[in-house]
Amino acid sequence: MASTTFSGPVTSTNGFIGAVTGNVTGTVTGNVDSTAGYIQIRTATSVQIAAASNAVNTVGKAAGTIVFDTTLSTLKIATGATATSTWVNADGTTAVTPS
Repeated sequence: MASTTFSGPVTSTNGFIGAVTGNVTGTVTGNVDSTAGYIQIRTATSVQIAAASNAVNTVGKAAGTIVFDTTLSTLKIATGATATSTWVNADGTTAVTPS
């Protein structure tokens, strides 16, 4: 496994901006602003979530990925990593399988 050491504010090409303290292992997705104290979750419309060819389903999707559905104002969680893996509402009520 590769290792990188850095200090101070960090900005990446995929949207991560903030200061990092301690160890980072694995993939970091989303936006983290350590000074404001929040995490920005990826957003998409219901149509985008339902489209297997959309980037929300083809780039960085893994089981447990969270997306905010801006059409329905709900959080959805991916059940798998493939473009056609189902998204389930965080409360478990609705599932969308992209096609």
